[in-house]
Amino acid sequence: MTLILGIDPGSRITGYGVVRDTGRGCEYVASGCIRTGDGPLPERLQKVYRGVREVIRLHGPVMLGIEQVFMSRNADSALKLGQARGAALVAAVEEGLAVAEYTATQVKQAIVGTGAADKQQVQLMVMHLLGLVQKPQIDASDALAIALCHAHHRQSLLPHGLSTARRRGGRLRL
Repeated sequence: MTLILGIDPGSRITGYGVVRDTGRGCEYVASGCIRTGDGPLPERLQKVYRGVREVIRLHGPVMLGIEQVFMSRNADSALKLGQARGAALVAAVEEGLAVAEYTATQVKQAIVGTGAADKQQVQLMVMHLLGLVQKPQIDASDALAIALCHAHHRQSLLPHGLSTARRRGGRLRL
């Protein structure tokens, strides 16, 4: 059984979700949001870093799935998102987690079956897949979806002896 942490990075709200991959499916462990407030960006990034480290130390995951940054129309927002993502990545690497990155389309495809799914569809499928009776916060459900996506990708690689392969530029690297 492997604990997987999913992170949906954000400069104001960073969602996290922890699932246990049993090999036959996934079980819910924990989820929530790291809220950074309205302070200066460096202080908010520090809160993301510390929050992710606290989640890792509390739950003990060994793998991290994180969403890749996409370029939107607002370059400033994309840069802040990238910096929050970097803070989360540094926290994970310092704690020794293996890291996998997924695009939003890959996550939606793995969870809902279509890369064009909206956040509510993802949230409902996360609830169904994990047997949750209450809706998690939207950022937390996105993070759980990322963790589930990583579990699904990992399981699809195991029978081929490729579980340690890394994805770079859309290709698997052994």
